[in-house]
Amino acid sequence: MQVQTRQGPAYGVARLTLAPNEPVRVEAGAMMAMSAGVTLQAKAEGGIMKSLKRAALGGESFFVSTYTAPASGGFVDVAARLPGDITLHQLTPGRALFIQKGSWLANDVTVNLDTQWGGFRNMFGSEGGFIVRAEGQGNVVFACYGALEVWNLEAGQSITVDTGHMVAYEDSITMGMRKASGGGLVQSFKSGEGLVFDFTGPGRVWTQTRNPTELMGWIQSFVGTSNSGPAGIGGIAGGLFGRD
Repeated sequence: MQVQTRQGPAYGVARLTLAPNEPVRVEAGAMMAMSAGVTLQAKAEGGIMKSLKRAALGGESFFVSTYTAPASGGFVDVAARLPGDITLHQLTPGRALFIQKGSWLANDVTVNLDTQWGGFRNMFGSEGGFIVRAEGQGNVVFACYGALEVWNLEAGQSITVDTGHMVAYEDSITMGMRKASGGGLVQSFKSGEGLVFDFTGPGRVWTQTRNPTELMGWIQSFVGTSNSGPAGIGGIAGGLFGRD
């Protein structure tokens, strides 16, 4: 699979160019367009229990769509839920990548995905305690909200990231969580910066310039918390963050 991105960073689209009869796994609902002859099969990848874990804990769809090119080859265009950038990461054996829930878009069939507990330090992050682990060999495509920034950390070098702006990090990275403010917990939340991640290299960290949680709060400030009627937060949020 070859990947080319366009329309970034605001409205990224990734074209997945497939060799003859080559398959690719894609997040359900992420397909924007595909060439003639490409076939689609949606199934509970890895079985019912693994799919339930991925959907309930990892923030991904229960079903994974597998697109297969015809004998002449083909392409599949994919796009994310929220406006933002899309990037390609090439996995090598023995090096896993951790991706926040909802950011994964596609991968080669030689890459394995699983949802795992990220520890209590992730409970207050955008991943809600659970993260998607990708490992194997091949390409992984993931997206962000806003523009994507990559931090290449040397051994011992550290960076602090707001929990809502974290997208992905390599398994060679050491991560910790703390209050943003040096004062008490109340002071930290009053500052508008509750909890942050401390990442220490060596390895790469991907961050996004916009925070999905802040978007939800902004919408809620206008429409309230009522779930009744199409104007309720449930209807609007479902349209923004859900897949058909």
